[in-house]
Amino acid sequence: MGNSVQDKVVVVTGAGGGIGREMALAMAANGAKVVVNDIGAALSGAADAAMEGAAQKVVNEIKAAGGTAVANTDSVSTWASAEHIIQCALDTYGRIDGVVNNAGILRDRIFHKMSEDDWNSVIAVHLNGAFYMSRAAANPMRAQNSGAFVHMTSTSGLIGNFGQANYSAAKLGIAALSKSIALDMGRNRVRSNCIAPFAWSRMTSSIPTNTPEEKERAGQLQKMEARKVAPMAVYLISDAAAAVTGQIFGVRANEIMLFSQPRPIRSVHHTPEWTPEAIAKVAMPSMEKQFYPLDRSPDVVCWDPI
Repeated sequence: MGNSVQDKVVVVTGAGGGIGREMALAMAANGAKVVVNDIGAALSGAADAAMEGAAQKVVNEIKAAGGTAVANTDSVSTWASAEHIIQCALDTYGRIDGVVNNAGILRDRIFHKMSEDDWNSVIAVHLNGAFYMSRAAANPMRAQNSGAFVHMTSTSGLIGNFGQANYSAAKLGIAALSKSIALDMGRNRVRSNCIAPFAWSRMTSSIPTNTPEEKERAGQLQKMEARKVAPMAVYLISDAAAAVTGQIFGVRANEIMLFSQPRPIRSVHHTPEWTPEAIAKVAMPSMEKQFYPLDRSPDVVCWDPI
């Protein structure tokens, strides 16, 4: 592989397995010094003996291949612990050049059965975690006048999905967070972009397979290797992407997509002013052909992976 992130210091959260592991390995293979962060928990966020020491195992893989890495087991879900993760990079390597906000958990529930804890736990790791990690790295990046963030979003938020109100809200929020970081920190040459990954991982392995349609969807995802998401993350952290910021990319096997972002698509004016009756009679009939249907992610991204 190349050295497009040679000597850059990159934190990858949730890097003990799946897509995060592949991104950490790829960063190191391309010359980065990597902080491999993972708390070693189950997909739900609960303790899991099988994941214990996951971060160190990935560090061992990187070192065995001749790379440079250090393990970190702090959580992204609090301000203080996120500060510790970034401080680990500063203490070990003296700087921070990139953060990949990949850590995540799932607590899927149909909306009317979703508990307060289901909601708060997912928001804490995905959305709060992306904010805390980015905020912790912001001042060091400003001081060195450079840096890049890569945030993992999802078509569950960008398009929609069943039983994932917590996850969908967090992932769409991350897209907005990324855009705000790109706007606020552009003057300091700090970039921020999102990746919506399509890949078989611990996260997607929890997808239900109770119906023929669900089994078919899971089968399609199993064809999409987690390692194929990694090159895009390496590119977005690298100097080659110096002009790329505030964007949302999808990576699906050998396919890269650029996602649209909300813009007005139809406008209706009324004089002298709108009333509820006029809205019903004029505005809605004028707009309804442009209404979006209640699509889910597989309804929109419905072609076979390449």
